[in-house]
Amino acid sequence: MGPELEDAALRVMRSGRVLLGPELCAFEDAWAAAVGAHSAVGVGNGLDALSLGLRALGVGPGDEVLVPSHTFIATWLAVVHVGAVPVPVDVRTANADWDPEALAAAVTSRTRAVVPVHLYGHPVDLAPVLQVARAHDLVVLDDAAQAHGARLGDRPVGGLTHATAWSFYPGKNLGALGDGGAVTTPDPTTAERLRSLRNYGSTEKYRHDEVGYNSRLDEVQAALLSVKLRRLDEHNARRAAAARRYDEGLAGLDQLVLPERSAGTSPVWHLYVVRTPHRARLREHLAARGVETLVHYPVPPHRQRAFADTPMAGLHLPMADRLATEVLSLPMGPTLGPDDQDVVIDAVRSFRA
Repeated sequence: MGPELEDAALRVMRSGRVLLGPELCAFEDAWAAAVGAHSAVGVGNGLDALSLGLRALGVGPGDEVLVPSHTFIATWLAVVHVGAVPVPVDVRTANADWDPEALAAAVTSRTRAVVPVHLYGHPVDLAPVLQVARAHDLVVLDDAAQAHGARLGDRPVGGLTHATAWSFYPGKNLGALGDGGAVTTPDPTTAERLRSLRNYGSTEKYRHDEVGYNSRLDEVQAALLSVKLRRLDEHNARRAAAARRYDEGLAGLDQLVLPERSAGTSPVWHLYVVRTPHRARLREHLAARGVETLVHYPVPPHRQRAFADTPMAGLHLPMADRLATEVLSLPMGPTLGPDDQDVVIDAVRSFRA
């Protein structure tokens, strides 16, 4: 994609328009159409997408927001940034899915919103989440930072809740060449509020109707994302093929749990995450054979120093604590070839606990 990306960047440089211009409008329209939403609003990064999404949906100081116990900390930080309180609900699997009864039991009179996370590219079944939300008059903002192109049944993630937050961090399935984010929504009123919030509380130059922020997806990143969006389905298909090859090559190994798959979902395999109680030794074994691995995430949010002085620090979240000691991300991406993948598979299979 090098020549196409270079042409797009040069086009913006020659245009003289670098913010809130035609490239952003074109990408927002294309991204909204791709995910089945009425509108997409580009913002500065994924964390801003989450926090501005919550603000646009009316979440603020004193509200409680239900979040997964196992996720990247940005999900929790966004809640804090709007003055609300993150209330973690322990997950069932590494994919951050909830037991609906546990989710309903966490609702209090102060609960205002629910933030399900499509972690590692695996879409969470939103039907029971939305059922709980409707029963308690809650808004739902799903975190799809790792799920570009994921589908629930025959519908893409991105237009199924009140709003959906996206990150275009460079390593994502749809990544910019810097930070970037967006919020998609089926509601035109929410979209209009987001456009105001991202631009100093203004939709008309020098008129500011609310206290807003400076969080705008710039023209260069929008142009580059438009190029990469045209290849997203192809790249996701390559990731899915790599996941199937891992599933087949790693099947039947003792004390290695392969990624769970939920019926009726089409994951996009942002990461291929296995679980093992022998993670440290397996990582050493793989590194010695030239295979790099990563851990997403070694410290759950409630164990982070950022929350050390809050009630979250003392919570009993056994699945989150367990996952933090067991999850291991194997190499994954659209450029991962079969030969390299076989090296990974052979190295894992040669490990003895």
